[in-house]
Parts: sequence; C-alpha cells; structure tokens
Amino acid sequence: MADANGPVEGLTGASRRGRILRYSAVLSRICDGALYVAGFGLVLMTMLVAYQVFSRFVLNSSPSWTETGAIMVMSWFIFLGAAVGVRENFHMGFDVLLYVLPQGSKGVLRLVSDLIALTFGLGMVWYGCKLVALTWQSTIPSLGLPGGFDYLPLATGGALICLFSLERMMLRWAGVSVDKDINLEEVPDMPVVQEA
Repeated sequence: MADANGPVEGLTGASRRGRILRYSAVLSRICDGALYVAGFGLVLMTMLVAYQVFSRFVLNSSPSWTETGAIMVMSWFIFLGAAVGVRENFHMGFDVLLYVLPQGSKGVLRLVSDLIALTFGLGMVWYGCKLVALTWQSTIPSLGLPGGFDYLPLATGGALICLFSLERMMLRWAGVSVDKDINLEEVPDMPVVQEA
C-alpha cells in the first residue's frame, strides 16, 4: 500500500520502542510535576493547620476556611502521591510471591499487579467524575468553590494512575526493564557479631 509520499510501512520494533520511550519521557515530566505539586501541597497544608492553631489559641478567632482548605489540599497531595507511587513501583504488589516463584512467573505477577492498579485507576476516574458532576452545582460554604472541587483530586489521581500503569505495561512489552526490585538489590556485608 502506498500514498503520495511513498510506501506506508508498519511500525518496526525500533520505532515502536522509540515512540514508547518518548511517551515515557513525557510521563516522567508529568510525574515529576505531580511530585512537586504534592510536596508543595504538604507544606501548604502544614502552614494552614499551623495558622488555624495559632488563630484559635493565640488570637482566639479561628477562620472557618482553614480546616476545609487544609483537607482539600491534603486530598490533592494524597492522590497525586499515590499516582507517583504507581509509576515508581511503590504500590502494593505480589512481593511475597516474587521471592518463592520461578523467574518466568514474576513477569506475569507484575503484569497482574499493573492491571489491578489500572482497574483501580479507572474506578477512581469513573466514580470521581460522577461525584464531580453530582456535586458541581453545590457550593463549599467556607471556600466559595463548587462542591465538585472536593472530588477533582480523586479523578485526577485516577487518570494519572491509569497513565502510569499503562506506561509500565507498554515499557515491559517493549523490552525495557521496569521491574527493578529494590528489596533484592545487593546489601552491603555486615560485620559478624562475635559472641562474648
């Protein structure tokens, strides 16, 4: 089959791997951004709670928006941090089985783990979007924001979990090692304790 520019060729293994690696590089920048936003959110939440405590016990006048704002910021950094954990392979998996099963079955268990993370991510997106749509018309009284803002972190974190799970599966399919097990890295020799 040909077009005006010449023959149309299917993707070769090298070009497919190159596209997957470019996709992975974009997701790496998104992951770094999510991690920085989560870190900033943790600092911001700490400052909001400190301000609330100071206002309540020193000024004897606590603002109404600090608690709600701190909870909303906490939702963002929890769900963004969870998504980063999926990409960096810090999510829950079949680690116990990995130590006792033969080498060939480890890839299958890691694939199952990524599929489970993808399924949870899809559920977070689906139900998070439903909650956003259901509560968007209401207003958070202390912040003056639409009620759907409470559930945006759920949908956003779920979308990132889906992207990062798919990335891991695609990289594994392209032959890129993404299954480095930090628990199996070499441990430096410890000196033997002599009995007294």
